[in-house]
Amino acid sequence: MSALLPFHKSILEKIHDPATSELVLLARGLGLRRIVCKLMQIYDSPNNLVLLVNATQEEEAAIGEELGIMGCRNPGLRIVGFETGRKDRQDLYKKGGLVSITSQIFTVDMLTSDIPTHLITGIIVLHAERVTPTSAEAFIVRLYREKNKNGFLKAFSDQPEHITSGLSPLRTIMKELHLRTVHIYPRFHAEIKESLDRKTPDIVELHQDMTEAMSEIHHAIVQCMTTTLSELKRANTMLDLDDLTIDNAYFRSFDMIVRRMLDPVWHKVGPRTKQLVSDLATLRRLLTYLLTYDALAFHAYLETLIAANTTTESGASRQHQSPWMLTDAAHTIFTYAKRRCYVMNPVPKAAAQAEPVEVINLVDSEEEEAWAALDEMEAHARGEPSSNLNKGKGKAKETRKKWLPEGMEPVLEELPKWYLLADILHEIEEEMIRLNPLLTSHSPGSNTVLIMASSLHTCTLIKDFLATMDADAPRGSQGRQMMEDKLRLYLWWKGKLSERRAEGKGPIALPAGKKDDANGAQGARQGGGNDGISEALKRKDRERQERSMNRRRVRGGAPAAATSIRDSASSGALPEGEIKKEADEIAEFLSSQGVDVATQALIPDTQLFTMDDDFDAHYGLLAPAQTVLVRAYSDDSDDQVLQEIKPRFIVMYEPNLEFIRRIEVYRNSNPGLGVRVYFMMYKLSCEEGKYLTGLRREKESFERLIKERGSMLMPILEDRSTPAGEALIKTISSRIAGGRKEVSIEPARVIVDMREFRSSLPSLLHASGLLVLPVTLTVGDYILTPDICVERKSIPDLVSSFNSGRLYTQCELMSAHYKQPILLIEFEEHKSFSLEAVADVKSYAKSSKYPPKKKGDPRADNASSAAQSIQSKLVLLTLTFPRVRILWSSSPYATAEIFNDLKTNAAQPDPAKAVLVGAEEDPDAGAGVNSAAEELLRSLPGITAKNVKHVMNRVKSVRELCELTLAEVQEILGVEPGKACWDFIHRGERK
Repeated sequence: MSALLPFHKSILEKIHDPATSELVLLARGLGLRRIVCKLMQIYDSPNNLVLLVNATQEEEAAIGEELGIMGCRNPGLRIVGFETGRKDRQDLYKKGGLVSITSQIFTVDMLTSDIPTHLITGIIVLHAERVTPTSAEAFIVRLYREKNKNGFLKAFSDQPEHITSGLSPLRTIMKELHLRTVHIYPRFHAEIKESLDRKTPDIVELHQDMTEAMSEIHHAIVQCMTTTLSELKRANTMLDLDDLTIDNAYFRSFDMIVRRMLDPVWHKVGPRTKQLVSDLATLRRLLTYLLTYDALAFHAYLETLIAANTTTESGASRQHQSPWMLTDAAHTIFTYAKRRCYVMNPVPKAAAQAEPVEVINLVDSEEEEAWAALDEMEAHARGEPSSNLNKGKGKAKETRKKWLPEGMEPVLEELPKWYLLADILHEIEEEMIRLNPLLTSHSPGSNTVLIMASSLHTCTLIKDFLATMDADAPRGSQGRQMMEDKLRLYLWWKGKLSERRAEGKGPIALPAGKKDDANGAQGARQGGGNDGISEALKRKDRERQERSMNRRRVRGGAPAAATSIRDSASSGALPEGEIKKEADEIAEFLSSQGVDVATQALIPDTQLFTMDDDFDAHYGLLAPAQTVLVRAYSDDSDDQVLQEIKPRFIVMYEPNLEFIRRIEVYRNSNPGLGVRVYFMMYKLSCEEGKYLTGLRREKESFERLIKERGSMLMPILEDRSTPAGEALIKTISSRIAGGRKEVSIEPARVIVDMREFRSSLPSLLHASGLLVLPVTLTVGDYILTPDICVERKSIPDLVSSFNSGRLYTQCELMSAHYKQPILLIEFEEHKSFSLEAVADVKSYAKSSKYPPKKKGDPRADNASSAAQSIQSKLVLLTLTFPRVRILWSSSPYATAEIFNDLKTNAAQPDPAKAVLVGAEEDPDAGAGVNSAAEELLRSLPGITAKNVKHVMNRVKSVRELCELTLAEVQEILGVEPGKACWDFIHRGERK
């Protein structure tokens, strides 16, 4: 843990007082975690109970480690997860100290009084920008303030750009967290500016030109994005889409912004608009991949896009295609992408099969070498990579690889940043040699070179390049060996594509490397395969990849194509036929070479270690001067990496605003340490535009928040506890014979299943004045009255429940145990209240390995068929269970109102009885049960784990069950399961 800077101490002086509650907004990269850890160290005591909320698993581990370094080890930060039992949690709370807890567990423990709410010293909330009126954090604060008026609440955020929703977003957050004070610290704050400007790192800015082919592709992609954006605005004139600009399109959040704008009318927009939204995401990825992928991986990704856009899963030609792929700019993209990899020269069959004829070279070899040297000098003067591909026909014949198909001339253009990185490392090495005599053992810092990149894929590419780099080769050819290996892998992939197409299978993704073939061939999905994946799932996948950072390998291949329904009729502008023909030729060539040569590209280069070898060469410690650490940008854990390694030389392979600030904090935290930073950026590229736009957006966000704080109306935090008389009036029961009124002293309550606390509905029910009781229910999600049981389904959950058959079982159990079973279908707020949007749910269609026997009309509307299918299943459900009522709710707010209406003048449910419904009523009933007979009973059709106890209570033995009539068995099990069980017992499997 490094020393605190003056502005860190100033912030802590303002917020450390436990008698105050406040919100702190700090610019990213300035050490927010350092402030939180120091604050928790101040409060660390067995007499205090301080709870950390909203921290991810990685943040919990990092904060716990930093607190341990600072001396908070006994017991330090305790983490409460789902595996922690109720009794263990109660003991943990009583001991006091620092506890990190999930929002769901915290809410349930406060509702069940497992945690002494009135004894909580304070709560620290991370990621305050996520707080909304329906979030779990708002529910926690509401419960906390009902019983504890004196405890503190400190909220922190370093994402000012995300505080944008609503008319006054800052006021909304402060109102939900019951706060009245906010501290805003941007980078241009006077105290921060003064602290960081004392010692500035030596920054060398290197603006690298893109190659001619990259510039052409970049310009064409931007042109396609501009056309797609203008087409989207033209197709939706009723919406305010002025914020959709090319500058905003560089960011990943752009896809979410577009979708959020179109969500309310998503069921009304046509397939063309949906296609345009999908195309924008694809084009944004292409811009990023152009600058980060090698030429072959980028070309392979384009080919998977074309394949997904032109053919359906059954192999037929697709009717609707992406409009941008039919433009001249798209043709430019595909042409130059292929030209960066190789050039195909037509080879006549007769000439290919004929014996090689000796050709007399009329040009003097010395003259030819002189011309080649002149070309190389001119290329070097222009700053372009020198090409050593055509150094003489005789030499080319000698060095031509046997695995190259006839007519293929490899170009293998390398990324310009590669040879720039090689030059930087060479300069760093010379600088180390120069500084070595001046440094002593007490000099701070190490000679380990730290290279930071934006993604794990880029890190792997850099490591492969540095491992295989030929330092003596001219610029632009230093990674030739790596590129040839990738070309060999690419040829194998092209051959596989042809084989799979011949077998009627879909395309596969290009493997990432020799060792990754099994993991890389995951398949680039065709059609709308990626449309239904939610942003939360994508974020989870990214986080999982970040956690596996230390594996030194990147799993998986090129990402799948994210395309949806096409509505353009023409397909002639795409080079699909050319790609197929080329793949077939490569497959034919590979098959002629034999299996060994074809699969040799995928064999890893393994070196066996024997005891005769030098042990230190393989397993010894590396000297810092020989170590180059390549790492992807992360969160505040990057601060810890800088403090542990203490590098003097840092290479920022891609621009990152927050990491520059981390270096500034690192430089000022270590006096006497000289830091040189090499800042690499492609000139006139989306990389530069994204960096400058991000800088501007953060500055504007802070200015907007400062302005709002100056004119904000502070909310009056009222006491929510209702008087006793008013509570009694609400629970008067008028359902008494003769019209008499009898006062019920029980408060209105609703029993909620534990698993439902992932949703926002329990919070809204509590806000509406109902007493929420969390228990583990076997039947239903919400128990409103002794007779009313509700099973709540969101749209994705409804679709998956229908597909798995789970909904049938749930309705069957509700019908068996409650008089009024209800199926509640809840839509999301600010989204279309229509079943037509069901077509966008990814889990809707069951995957089948067999193609349909009869092909329907390819032009049929998928949305309408999906909605009709759900409607038909709902009709079948109501016919099977006539007592199940279906309620439609447009949002969780509407659901809360419906529940209050249903509870009017009704008796209150008993939580003890609700828990026993559907479960074993007598806990000791299983003591004298014949286990063999129970196992036999479970194996009968119609008897499941959920109704086996019910059957055992009704019949004394298996023999008694066999002697029952069909009607009696159906009375116990239900109509369909009873018939299945009775038929099996009396008729067996004979029909």
